[in-house]
Amino acid sequence: MIGLIAATAAGSIAGERLTAAWPGRCRVYEGPVREAVARAFAECEGLVCFLATGAAVRLVAPLLTDKAADPGVVCVDEALRHAVALVGGHGGGANELARQVADVLGCAPVVTTATDAVDVPGLDTLGWPVEGAVAAVGRAVLDGAPVRLDADAVHPLPALPPNVSPAAGGATADGAAFTLRVTDREVPGEGRTAVLRPPTLVVGVGASRGAGTEEVLELITRTLADAGLSPRSVAALATVDAKADEAGLVEASARLGVPLVTHPAEVLAAVEVPNPSEAPLAAVGTPSVAEAAALAGAPGGELIVPKRKSAPEGRPAMCTAAVARRRPRGRLAVVGLGPGARDLLTPRAREELRRASVVVGLDQYVDQVRDLLRPGTRVLESGLGAEEERARTAVAEARAGHAVALIGSGDAGVYAMASPALAEASDDIDVAGVPGVTAALAAAAILGAPLGHDHVSISLSDLHTPWEVIERRVRAAAESDMVVTFYNPRSRGRHWQLPKALDILAGHRSPTTPVGIVHAATRADERSCVTTLAALDVEQVDMVTVVVVGNTATRNVAGRMVTPRGYRWQTAGTAGTAGTSGTAGGEQ
Repeated sequence: MIGLIAATAAGSIAGERLTAAWPGRCRVYEGPVREAVARAFAECEGLVCFLATGAAVRLVAPLLTDKAADPGVVCVDEALRHAVALVGGHGGGANELARQVADVLGCAPVVTTATDAVDVPGLDTLGWPVEGAVAAVGRAVLDGAPVRLDADAVHPLPALPPNVSPAAGGATADGAAFTLRVTDREVPGEGRTAVLRPPTLVVGVGASRGAGTEEVLELITRTLADAGLSPRSVAALATVDAKADEAGLVEASARLGVPLVTHPAEVLAAVEVPNPSEAPLAAVGTPSVAEAAALAGAPGGELIVPKRKSAPEGRPAMCTAAVARRRPRGRLAVVGLGPGARDLLTPRAREELRRASVVVGLDQYVDQVRDLLRPGTRVLESGLGAEEERARTAVAEARAGHAVALIGSGDAGVYAMASPALAEASDDIDVAGVPGVTAALAAAAILGAPLGHDHVSISLSDLHTPWEVIERRVRAAAESDMVVTFYNPRSRGRHWQLPKALDILAGHRSPTTPVGIVHAATRADERSCVTTLAALDVEQVDMVTVVVVGNTATRNVAGRMVTPRGYRWQTAGTAGTAGTSGTAGGEQ
């Protein structure tokens, strides 16, 4: 919950805007400001104070206890010019909250955290527990001092700056070196080492009916400690479906702060384990619960601690535990960059670019976003005609454990990189699709409203599709009277396909049918015009041009292409008038 505190009418009005934008997420605190801040600080995950920063500092300072527990505090000035992340930038989420507030109120976010200022990910922002000399190593990362990266495996982390690498490790002036360990193993505490805990461990647990929480927790704690494993790397507890409501397991998972994952008995029975037993087979239908559940929760991983029993004093054991280590899963984000204008690049696309340690793409598309990449991002770029190679490269990098962004223009799933990449990818990596504004949508917005009714996009490139197939699709679109958007319409080596396609359409549409052409939509050299099917000059068209051919209802209204939506009140006599209105004009 976000607490909102205002001292003036302007602040209250701004708070109402946040409440409207975030339904159910905000709570307004009224009354004396000092009391309101104190109550919100105790009850909320974040505070937005419409106060001067000096006043906010004096009110919040006595309430601060620990940066890992304190809520994030954002301060917004009376004129709504700035949203300042005042306290709890990382731990309390104030940096992100400031950006979100700025998005709603139209002000500028002010983030002064050192790592954010130089676009280097803070060790406490990577989403995993971190311990040890966090401040010292974090400062070394910022200062550009050599920091040795010592990881047990490759993990899909964001790009780390060049001074953080396996090859680094030069001594500082006092002879000590800094290290960032990425491991699920317990390691000796050292003053120059920070330890990042990846969520790689799955603890399989079997339990008799009525097994107590303390017995379960004691067994898990002892099992991990004896194996030299960190409890902070436990990703989940796992068991058989029949134990999903076992109170001791449910409470143990809650106290550990991890989910309890259950599997059907028949699934566990099919898992090969070193220590099967007749007892669980008779009780729940599988010869193994702890070992099989651990392995089932770690596909492709390995069993690193075989089954162990609890050891209560004076009575039989009521639970068993085993530990499996997950194989790190790389991540592939297929990112659509939009048509080219920076303000049409979505926030989600920006975040995926910042999350990636490897970016793969066509060289000209990489150039569009190079300034958005974090320092240390590895860029794998290639020229035109290497789509399949880029797709294979991106999938291979993800399989190696990296966080990869495969970029393309428009929407990644429309004549772009998603299809070849996902044809290569199997279920051993995580995949995220990031939609983008397509060339057709960008061109349509420039032309007017040509896509107001049913429409189809057809690529005229026969590099990957036989012309016979393309021609059949064009004929189908012509006969069904759909608006047609042509991608890849014409190049130096392919100059006859567009005239042929237009001839097919002309057999079903009037010579006066509106046609729009848009070259380089939203880019610096953009140009466009609305003409007709008969008057279109194909010499104006090239590979970065989108051609939109209207249907039989499309009209030229004040120089803009408009395709009616087919409302009952629209007739042939009114469809072309700009002032038509009616009660049925809502969304359908």
